[in-house]
Amino acid sequence: MGVTTPRTASCTEPFFLAGVRIDRMRMSDTLQWIERALEFRRQHPGKTRPLQIMGPNAHIVSAAQHEPGLLEALRHADLCVPDGISVVLAGRSLGYSVPERVTGGELMEQLCVLAARHGYSVFFLGGLPGAATGAAQALTARYPGLRIAGTFCPAPGFEQDPIRAAEVIERVSAAAPDILCVALGVPKQEIWMHRNVPSLPIRLAISVGAALDTQAGLRRRAPAWTHRIGMEWAWRLTREPRRLGRRYLIGNTEFLLLTARAWLRQHAPTLPGTRSRVRWASFSR
Repeated sequence: MGVTTPRTASCTEPFFLAGVRIDRMRMSDTLQWIERALEFRRQHPGKTRPLQIMGPNAHIVSAAQHEPGLLEALRHADLCVPDGISVVLAGRSLGYSVPERVTGGELMEQLCVLAARHGYSVFFLGGLPGAATGAAQALTARYPGLRIAGTFCPAPGFEQDPIRAAEVIERVSAAAPDILCVALGVPKQEIWMHRNVPSLPIRLAISVGAALDTQAGLRRRAPAWTHRIGMEWAWRLTREPRRLGRRYLIGNTEFLLLTARAWLRQHAPTLPGTRSRVRWASFSR
């Protein structure tokens, strides 16, 4: 059995929402955790398994209720950071101290800063056609010293074609990056990571959603003010209503219901009249 990375003191106990674990960590804590984990793996080559980092948001929590493979992937991830203001607010409503969002796009960029500083190599996988290459060019220009081990945008549906699926594995294995950024969309990226990352010669993999597209300039980033007030999703919905309409309008509604159900389950014993109903139900049995 491989050596595992000990959890640091800054990593508080997670909370669970509809079966999905959420680690309550700040961006700074997450980066410190990753930095120590990467160094741990540098010191124990061949004895440690690759880490998997995923970022549950409202969409992912809702999707996991209908996709067993996604829920399984999230359960086996080493870190599940709160990528979404909805998850942060849901955690707080349930009485947990969730300090802030840790978005996949921002975390990916900070990992590139860390990689440039320590000499780690990065591989960009996925995104729109040309996104991985464009993101690599943008980030190497911004952070001199960043080593790009490789880039690849597989064709849609590649996972259904054994030859194309094998090509992805071969490209990543040949490059053997320290950090693999996976941008295949939900739930494909999480499921792909869960099934393939353990056998890859890498140290860490992170799901990054549309981060390669925005870094490459193929999609516009939401303005900073939308992040501050928690309305990034509304801005994105106005930009891409056909692609995101169902995800936000239906998925977010389901997320609210899941949160309400968790709140009621947590507070039911203390609600007025609940005790008598519970007593009567027990007597009637």
